[in-house]
Amino acid sequence: MEDEAPNAMTRGWRGARAEAARAMAVMRAQGPSQLQFWLIALAIGVAAGLAALFFRKGIAALQTFLYGSDDLRLASVAGELPWWWVLGVPIVGGLVVGLILDRFTPDGRVRAVADVIEGAAMHEGRVEVRAGLASAAASLITLGSGGSSGREGPVVHLAAVIATRVSNRISASGITGRDLLGCAVAGAVSASFNAPIAGAIFALEVVLRHFAVHAFAPIAIASVAGTVINRLEFGGVTEFMLPAEGGLAFYVELPAFLLLGLVSGLVAAALMRAVILAEDVGNRLEAATGIPRWLRPALAGAVLGVIAIRFPHIIGVGYETTSMALTGQIGLGAAVLYAVVKVVAVAMTMGGRMGGGMFSPALVVGSLTGLAFGLIATGVLPEVSGAETVYALAGMGAVAAAVLGAPVSTTLIVFELTGDWETGLAVMTAVSLSTALASRLVDRSFFLTQLERRGIHLAAGPQAYLGATIRLAAILRPMDHRRAAPEAICREMIAEGTVLGESQMLETALRIFERTGADFIPVTRPGAVGAEPELVGAVFLTDALRAYAKALAETAAEEHS
Repeated sequence: MEDEAPNAMTRGWRGARAEAARAMAVMRAQGPSQLQFWLIALAIGVAAGLAALFFRKGIAALQTFLYGSDDLRLASVAGELPWWWVLGVPIVGGLVVGLILDRFTPDGRVRAVADVIEGAAMHEGRVEVRAGLASAAASLITLGSGGSSGREGPVVHLAAVIATRVSNRISASGITGRDLLGCAVAGAVSASFNAPIAGAIFALEVVLRHFAVHAFAPIAIASVAGTVINRLEFGGVTEFMLPAEGGLAFYVELPAFLLLGLVSGLVAAALMRAVILAEDVGNRLEAATGIPRWLRPALAGAVLGVIAIRFPHIIGVGYETTSMALTGQIGLGAAVLYAVVKVVAVAMTMGGRMGGGMFSPALVVGSLTGLAFGLIATGVLPEVSGAETVYALAGMGAVAAAVLGAPVSTTLIVFELTGDWETGLAVMTAVSLSTALASRLVDRSFFLTQLERRGIHLAAGPQAYLGATIRLAAILRPMDHRRAAPEAICREMIAEGTVLGESQMLETALRIFERTGADFIPVTRPGAVGAEPELVGAVFLTDALRAYAKALAETAAEEHS
C-alpha cells in the first residue's frame, strides 16, 4: 500500500511525457493548430521580452561597474572620470569583443536586424544560432564599455535566435517559421521601448515586409506579452518625458516640418553613408596591414576613447543626450557639434565591428538635428512658432524612420516613447519627407543597403531574390530521367563552359539561360581528387521557370492571406 502512491505518480508522469511526445510528433508532422500556434506565440513573446529585459539590465550593470552610472546619467558621470580610464575602457571592451567574434563567428561580424530580415526572406524564418548568441554577448560588452551604438538590433537578433530554436524544434514550415520570427521581433521591440503597437507593426513592416492578416494576431499577442514584461519591471512610464509647455501652430508651421523632413533625410543618409564608408575603410586597412581581425574592434575602441575624453555623450546608447535634446537643454552650436561627433562615433563603432544596432543612434542624431532646426526656426519666426522641442521630437522620428526604412512603426514608436500625441501631424509630415528622400540616396534603408552590399537583393522585391532561395539540386532532371537531356550534347556544352554546379542557385541558371538562349544546361558535381566533375543531370528552362513562378505565387499567397 505504501508503494501504490509513488507508483501511481510515476505512471502518471510517464503517461504525461508519452502524451507530450505524441503531441510533439503530431505537431512536427502536421504543423501546430491555431490554438497551439497562439500559445507558442505567447511563449515566444514572453521569452523575447525577458531577453530584451536582461540584455538591457546587463548593459546597465556593466556600465555602472565600469563608469559608475547607467545610461540615464552616463555622459555626465563619464565626463568627470580620469581621461586614461575613459580611453582604456573601450579598448579593453573592443579586445574582448574581437576575441568573442573571432572565436564564435565565421566572419568576425556582429549579427543584427539585417540578418533577421535575410532569415525571414531567404531561410524560412531562421537565423544563425551560434553566431547570434556570440553577437548578443559582443554587443552587450560593446555598449557597456563605451561603444556608440544601440541595443535594439542585438535584441531583435537574440529574439530571432529564440524563434529559430522553436521553429527547428517543431519542424516549422517556411510560413510558420516566418510568423514565429515576427512574434519574437515584436516581443523584443515592445519590451525594449514599452511600445506594443509599434512593436507589432515593426515586425510586419521591417522584418516580414508584409501585413498579412494571418500573421497579425499571433504577432500582436507576442507584442503585448513583451510589453507586459517591460511594465512589470519599469511600470507604465514612457521612455522620454517632454516638457508640458509649447505646442504647434499647426497650419502655419507645417511647412517648416516639411523642410525638417528633407534635412532629416539628408542627415539620415549621411549617417548611413558614414557607417558604410567606415566599414569599407576598415576592410581595406585590415587587408592592407594584415592585422588580425580580432584586433579591429580594439583599435576602434581606442578611437572612441579618444573622442569620449572630449565628448562623453557618445558613450553607450545615448539616452541622456536624447532626453536633453527633447527637453531643450542643449544650445544650437552644441546640438550641431554633438550630432556630427555622434555620427563619427557610430561609424567608428559599426565600422570597427564592435557590435550594437542603429536604432538608438538614429534617435540621438535625429533629436539633435530636430532641436538645432527648431532653434533656428523659432528664432527666425517666433510669433508663429511653437516650442523647439517639438522639432526635436519630429527630427528624432524622421531620422530614425529613414535609417530603418520604417515610417509607420517609427512614427508609432516616437508617439509611444514620449506619450505625446498632440504633435502627431508634425512627426508624420517630417517622417514622410525624410523617408522619401533617404530611400533614394540608399537602397531603401540601412538594413536593405547592408544586404545589397552582400549581394542579397531584397530591396527590389521577391522577383529579385527568390531565385537565390532555390537550389538547382531540387529541380534538375537526373541523367536516368525518362526525359533527360542527351548526354552527348551535355558533354559538348560542358566542354564549351556552359555548365552549372549542383550546389548553385536558380538565379545563376536564369542568367545563363538569358545569355545563351539554351533549352537546358548540364549540371555537375565535383568528382574524386584528380577526377573530372561528374555529370548528374541538367536543368531545363521550363522547369526553372516553373519553379520560379511557383515561388512567386507562394510568396504572393502568403503576403495576402
